[in-house]
Amino acid sequence: MENKFLVSYSPHIHNTSASIQRIMLDVILALLPAVIFSFYLFGIGAVIVTVVSVASAVLWEWLIAKFLMKRKPQIWDLSAALTGLLLAMNVPSNLPIWMILVGTLIAIGVGKMSFGGLGQNIFNPALVGRVFMLISFPVAMTSWPMPLKSRMHYLDAVTGATPLGVIKEGVKNGEKISQLMHNIPSHMQMFLGIMGGSMGEMAALLLILGGIYLLLRHVITWHIPISILTTVFVFGGILWLINPERYPDPVFQLLAGGVMLGSIFMATDYVSSPMSPAGKLIYGVSIGLIIIIIREWGAYPEGVSFAILIMNGFVPLIDKYVKPRVFGTGKSKK
Repeated sequence: MENKFLVSYSPHIHNTSASIQRIMLDVILALLPAVIFSFYLFGIGAVIVTVVSVASAVLWEWLIAKFLMKRKPQIWDLSAALTGLLLAMNVPSNLPIWMILVGTLIAIGVGKMSFGGLGQNIFNPALVGRVFMLISFPVAMTSWPMPLKSRMHYLDAVTGATPLGVIKEGVKNGEKISQLMHNIPSHMQMFLGIMGGSMGEMAALLLILGGIYLLLRHVITWHIPISILTTVFVFGGILWLINPERYPDPVFQLLAGGVMLGSIFMATDYVSSPMSPAGKLIYGVSIGLIIIIIREWGAYPEGVSFAILIMNGFVPLIDKYVKPRVFGTGKSKK
């Protein structure tokens, strides 16, 4: 039989014991502690949003592949289920079901299948759905249920502002950071997840533990998460040192919003992130810078989703100009 050298789309599997299904399952398992804790904090609303998001994402992929693309659906690789789970973690836990269905349709249909399916999409599908929903349903997407106060409610959950929202609005009204800090949870409460926001903004500790699991399983490398987190801390710290009454401290920047979820679970997406270690560092540093820029000078209090999507668009350029040295090449010694 003739041997052929096949070149395929990413993600490329370097470990023969791994598979796309195994990788997706590892990411889902890494997310489960934070998901379960969010169920405890937000109750029935979080459960409904998660179940509907995951189920509808899988259903949309099956329907699009079967009837529009005329090919065998690959829903058992768990990529659609992971997209639905990540989207659920990026939206309020009191979001109406029909909005979730629209969001998963955009995530799967536009963000993934329109490019040809898994391995060919340019942008992270869950973030495509999330940003579409944020632009289309701004009121619903910025009405955040309060943890523990909304456990037995769904659409009529008790809502409030996120820490980032409090800081953004207060600074705009001329208030000082030292005054605003009295109106938001402490750093320890934020680290443990007791604050308003999406499921993915809860429990930084559990998200970090999930990231460590993925590192130990060799599902992700340290380059993207560490470069994002370091840049957010350093850039945020520089601004804080310049004017501590205008800019929040760097620890707050790390714990608030979706930095942990985005840096560990979304920016590291195989398909939409660079391949080389140097490229990953450039990508991560750029995301960190954009996050702080949007938070401090943009219209939205949070910039993680926009930062990752913006840099997704630069990944082909990064991969083109930032390449590892080809094995067996280099300067010869004389």
